[in-house]
Amino acid sequence: MELKNFKWDQDADGIVTLTWDVPGRTMNVLTNTAIAEIAQVAEKVAGDAAIKGLVITSGKANGFCAGAALDEMESGASAAGGKTQSAEEAVAARFNGVMQFHHALRKLETCGKPVAAAINGLALGGGLEVTLACHYRVVADNPRIQLGLPEAKVGLLPGGGGTQRLPRLVGAMAAAPMLLQGNPVDPQRALGMKIVHAVAPAADLVAVAKKWIKETPDPVQPWDKKDFRVPGGGPYSPGGSQVFTMGNAMLRKESYNNYPAQRFILSCVYEGLQVPIDAGLRIEARYFTKLMMLPESRNMIRTLFLSMQDLGKGARRPHGEPKTDVKTVGVLGAGVMGFGIAYVSAAAGIEVVLIDATQEKADAGKANAAKIQDKLIERGKSTPDKKAELLGRINATTDYAALKNADLVIEAVFEDRAVKAEVTKKAEAVMKKDAVYASNTSTLPISGLSEASERPESFIGIHFFSPVDRMGLVEIIMGKKTGTRALAVAVDYVAKIKKTPIVVNDSRGFYTSRCFGTYPGEGMQMVAEGIHPAMVENVGRMCGMPMGALEVMDSVGLDTPLKVARQTRKDLGTNTTSPMEVFLEDIVEKKGRLGRKNAKGFYDYDDKGKRLRLWPDMIESKSDWKTDADIQELKDRFLTIQALETARCFEEGVLTDPRDADVGAILGWGFAPFTGGPVSYIDTIGAKAFVARCEDFAKKYGERFKPNKLLLDMAAKRETFYGRFAPRKAAA
Repeated sequence: MELKNFKWDQDADGIVTLTWDVPGRTMNVLTNTAIAEIAQVAEKVAGDAAIKGLVITSGKANGFCAGAALDEMESGASAAGGKTQSAEEAVAARFNGVMQFHHALRKLETCGKPVAAAINGLALGGGLEVTLACHYRVVADNPRIQLGLPEAKVGLLPGGGGTQRLPRLVGAMAAAPMLLQGNPVDPQRALGMKIVHAVAPAADLVAVAKKWIKETPDPVQPWDKKDFRVPGGGPYSPGGSQVFTMGNAMLRKESYNNYPAQRFILSCVYEGLQVPIDAGLRIEARYFTKLMMLPESRNMIRTLFLSMQDLGKGARRPHGEPKTDVKTVGVLGAGVMGFGIAYVSAAAGIEVVLIDATQEKADAGKANAAKIQDKLIERGKSTPDKKAELLGRINATTDYAALKNADLVIEAVFEDRAVKAEVTKKAEAVMKKDAVYASNTSTLPISGLSEASERPESFIGIHFFSPVDRMGLVEIIMGKKTGTRALAVAVDYVAKIKKTPIVVNDSRGFYTSRCFGTYPGEGMQMVAEGIHPAMVENVGRMCGMPMGALEVMDSVGLDTPLKVARQTRKDLGTNTTSPMEVFLEDIVEKKGRLGRKNAKGFYDYDDKGKRLRLWPDMIESKSDWKTDADIQELKDRFLTIQALETARCFEEGVLTDPRDADVGAILGWGFAPFTGGPVSYIDTIGAKAFVARCEDFAKKYGERFKPNKLLLDMAAKRETFYGRFAPRKAAA
């Protein structure tokens, strides 16, 4: 037996330690060859009388197994949807592939010998499923270890028996959050739920597992015993029926039926618990196969896993530029964005100079950074010592001379060109020659802001999202004169603070702010058409957006788009006021409704910022609000207007890589994740059909829906964005 992914060590007691160590990878993943080797090991253990038991552990210091090799899975799904196979052949190939994994794990748990898992690090997805097929599980006593089934987060369902073994182990109710939401648990929580049998020091894991094999081995899984009963009861028991009735209702309420993975997971559990384990595994395999043939699943895997992984590893980093390491960063402005940037930088081990106009403001920014740590300490995720260490890296001051050692300076002051120009000049007067200067502006063109700089080649945009400590995306903007070294520094810095960078070219609003604005803008257009505001809000959530369009406007602040509109008009040299600007002027300046910030916007809020109700005066201003509009058409309008603006960004060269478009949209403003992003949305519909929809909407609702030249050309040639703008490989 030749093993490539595992190392075999049999001791004098006949106990085999199987160490999982996939070559060429920093983390173990379930490749096709690894699955085949598990089956070989199971056969060897079952057929060799000298073998008394098996312990599976990992040779990787950072984890047991991170799950399935989704790159193999995605390429397999793409091939399954290609022209080389018939539909029937594609379905059969996918189903047989899933069943091979099931057969391998069933061989393991029915081999007749006790099998233990010594879990030394995170075990996610297929990694956890392998351990669930073991008769005994012991995990290292480390609160940072995660055990979970996160497949639902990327449009999948657990395909290695997770929907069958976990509910049989802990009950459907306890398993639901892990299966439907992908929520992981730490070792102590796993012990309390009886997912694992023991928690032990990392150095003792294998010894503890061997002790169990020697002293109290039980080589039969609970579900393979004649007296087995599902904890909490099956689907038709009093407790079980309530779980599935309420679970189905909650699922529809939360997902609006947009996510097939969650529907299929619930079906797998419901149907599977009514039959023996082998039949349940076939049920899971059928649903998994069906799911993998759907575009939602393929798109989510590509965007939320593969593309995010590529971008996080520097796929958009310029070739030829040496690696850089930002050790000191200057942050200009200690407001909401400024202290957030200072916090995430300090948390990554970077020294921070936090500057504001007065010492009081600078200190307040540092104090706000401290509050983030206070909340983490309350939740047991930090300590006073870690807080002190982090805050020790933040120097709050008014002295620009403190920037002399900064490798990168990030401006995060008020969205006013004159104010930004002033701080740029002050900073550059003391910065070292090879330092990079960045603006955190969300809308103002970088090329225009760089006019205040004496070295525009080192001037770049680094756009964070609020709240900075929780949002995972950073939009890097290349000005007309920005050099490749500045881009390399920006990408390396974003990687160091553990966020995902996308790279776009300069324009007003760049990519995210520009396209994001079309969503609330379309919502206000619908209200102007007389569609009831409550209907507009509900439809926004139904189409997959995290908030209603009017609630989004309130969260941004109604005065912000008004300021942007006026600055845009000023920059373009026009005196013509747009209808939207007039509309916002009335709400903001005449009625004093700024949004959530002053508890009055399209909604009313309480003194803690909790949304109470839609603005009564707005609702009462009309007696004939429309409530019979076509729901599907409203949903299509919301998604189409955002995707169309994304296509315009490609035509104008703002976007050049579809990964930036899809990842940026989902992480940046919450574009319906089940679509895979706006580019995947268009590609799935097809350029020709999307153009036809745009033309129809343009006739009904106005020129804003008119398809651009690029889309027309792609429709004529039957092209896709991922084909026409094929992503390039990451820099070496």
